Amino acid sequence: MGIEPGIMAGAEPYSAKGGRHGALVIHGFTGCPQSMRPLGKAFADAGFTVEVPRLPGHGTTPEDMNRTGWGAWTAAADAAYRDLAARADSVVVAGLSMGGSLTLWLAQQHPEIKGIVLINPAVKADDFGPFAEGAKATLAAGERFLPAIAGDIADPSSKELGYDKTPAQCLLSLLDGVKANEAGLSRIKSPALILHSQQDHVIPPGSVELLRARLGGTVEYATLDKSFHVATLDYDAPEIHRRAVAFGKLVSG
Repeated sequence: MGIEPGIMAGAEPYSAKGGRHGALVIHGFTGCPQSMRPLGKAFADAGFTVEVPRLPGHGTTPEDMNRTGWGAWTAAADAAYRDLAARADSVVVAGLSMGGSLTLWLAQQHPEIKGIVLINPAVKADDFGPFAEGAKATLAAGERFLPAIAGDIADPSSKELGYDKTPAQCLLSLLDGVKANEAGLSRIKSPALILHSQQDHVIPPGSVELLRARLGGTVEYATLDKSFHVATLDYDAPEIHRRAVAFGKLVSG
């Protein structure tokens, strides 16, 4: 199968047909499925039916992303979940960074989700004040883009396929969505696995602290000691695969 026109090579969505347990795996802000494909394949190797969708505006160009926002990303995540749920008896959802934020949004909309895996998720909007101020100042100056935030990886041999600049309006839209998510955290009863990099240069630690305090279901927490923000492509990737798959099997029954 060829590359879809306009999609960066390597940014294509990933699907795998497996058994009756499903895993939806969601990438992060300005990234693409490339960062989550290894985790998706780990679920597939364990027998799950897997979807790793490409969110609107991602894996193409920053200018394309600039025409999207939180509403488009939640709609795409919801459509991917509904499609997978129609083909599986149960679904777990895993997300990195903004993908974790979308996972939390899905868990509020779909309490039947069997479990959620949150890898360095964006959760506490107030901790992102400097990001928000920078985005607002950029827009006020008549500019549209901030420096890149993709690629925070400790392993020098690994690289995230992400944008070289960040759409300021999209960042503000994301933070609005993160803020809206906060009010419903206690209503999330799905079991959660939180995987947290101790050296994350993108997400402040308050996000994970808030999650552990507010989530309404059981919470399993583990630190990732060797990786930066994009831990799914970093030194701890094998540990992420092991823990996420074991958790997925446990909660799926």
